[in-house]
Amino acid sequence: MSTDDARTSTDQLAFVNPVERFPEISPPKQHQEEPGVQKEMTPTPDIGEYSYRGTGRLEGRKALITGGDSGIGAATAVAFAREGADVAITYLAPEERDAEKVARIITECGRRAVTIAGDLIDPAFCTEAVERAANELGGLDILVNNAGKQVATQSLSEIGDEQLEETFHANILAMFRTTRAALKHLPAGATVINTTSIQAYQPSPTLLDYASTKAAINNFSKGLAQQLAPQGIRVNAVAPGPVWTPIQPSEGQPQEKLPKFGQDTPLGRAAQPTEMAPAFVFLASPESSYVIGETMNVNGGKPTP
Repeated sequence: MSTDDARTSTDQLAFVNPVERFPEISPPKQHQEEPGVQKEMTPTPDIGEYSYRGTGRLEGRKALITGGDSGIGAATAVAFAREGADVAITYLAPEERDAEKVARIITECGRRAVTIAGDLIDPAFCTEAVERAANELGGLDILVNNAGKQVATQSLSEIGDEQLEETFHANILAMFRTTRAALKHLPAGATVINTTSIQAYQPSPTLLDYASTKAAINNFSKGLAQQLAPQGIRVNAVAPGPVWTPIQPSEGQPQEKLPKFGQDTPLGRAAQPTEMAPAFVFLASPESSYVIGETMNVNGGKPTP
């Protein structure tokens, strides 16, 4: 695999040693301004363009994925399209190039792609994104609340009110607002999947605000799951461990930690975004019809509650 472009062609269903499925990465120190652009990362994260083939598990479904331009959101969008779903993604304006690539892949799968630029920190955009996705896709039956903000700081005194408020607005308040707006569109059988994190259980001292929002997402997911289950709408969450995404070099990790990022997992390496996608596919598909209020940990073997 090139260090400049992740092009693994190993089928996601191939029987392989998970330690060796993707190489251990040692990213060089690098920095981008928020929100970060995947195309400019070294090495480029793998979103499954060349490896995820799908088995038709989401045929005819209509999904909205927030933060679907890169990283976990992009990998989930690719997987959903390969599984037969039409997909709308939200993204921030600086991420236009990444969003265009994801839309191209979705379209090449023969599915409809809708790209929606805007900032979920804006309450009005949360509703606007849902309405546009539902209108352009002809309905909505999968919502993936994935967009997030992560900024590493060395001490609580360094977390200013602006960062604190933006992190909570982007990570948890937007999730309330987007889900609330989506409810009038979601039929029985629909699914809501929220991206939380291992940080909800094992908070890093440099990510106090981010980790707090991820714990809140766990609680939100489990409570909402009980509320919506009688309506036939399932709510679950995915808790990734260390995944090589644009969040990491764009303030999400101290630069000096990047060369060993993810190497403390039992598998000895960070995950690639495409390794997260099957968890979202499972929770979106009818195969998980009795899975409600669950947090699926995809973290390379790190113990969780």
